[in-house]
Amino acid sequence: MWLRVVATLVLMGFALFLAAGTFNYWRAWIFLGVVAVSSGLLTLSMTRNPTLLENRSKVGPAAEKRTAQKIIVLSAGIPAIATFIVPALDRRFGWSNVPFWLSITGDVLILGGMWMVSRVFEANPFGSATVEIANDQKVISTGPYAMVRNPMYASGSVYLIGVPLALGSYWGLIAGMLTVLGLVWRLFDEERFLAQDLPGYTEYCAKVHWHLIPGIF
Repeated sequence: MWLRVVATLVLMGFALFLAAGTFNYWRAWIFLGVVAVSSGLLTLSMTRNPTLLENRSKVGPAAEKRTAQKIIVLSAGIPAIATFIVPALDRRFGWSNVPFWLSITGDVLILGGMWMVSRVFEANPFGSATVEIANDQKVISTGPYAMVRNPMYASGSVYLIGVPLALGSYWGLIAGMLTVLGLVWRLFDEERFLAQDLPGYTEYCAKVHWHLIPGIF
């Protein structure tokens, strides 16, 4: 898991500076620092929970067992990559004029999204990176799960909105929102799967009505 964090940061930095065509990209440096600190703290907390660590170690379309989720993950992966690349191209060609304070707000959203993820992990040790049912898994209805059915995707949505702002791009918000739509597609399929195969999930959905945003959706 630690190796994955380091590799992700290196690849992310390489892609950002290559697409921007310069290392003189202060927003990218701050962004990478924010991601490094928040990812490091999150990974450190995960190491205390072997079940969670194992469930989070399987990631990507190849790890998905169901064809529908393989397609969804692949489809959502394209705009997810664009969420990072488009802002860097924006920096190179000067498409946006994002004020300093809005980029800092984006960094705060990233930190907020990662903090939300940590809260999800505290409540749900079965938080797998793939759509599956683990051994002895049960319905979680406490913590953030008492407010929305998919707090992990809610956390990811906050993160994805923060990324293009942190990197100084309005155009990147389009890619971020498309990725959020991919998460919505994924959660609808996941909810159908859990309703069929996880005892008690249908009753849970009858109590918690909201998918991502309390009172709205």
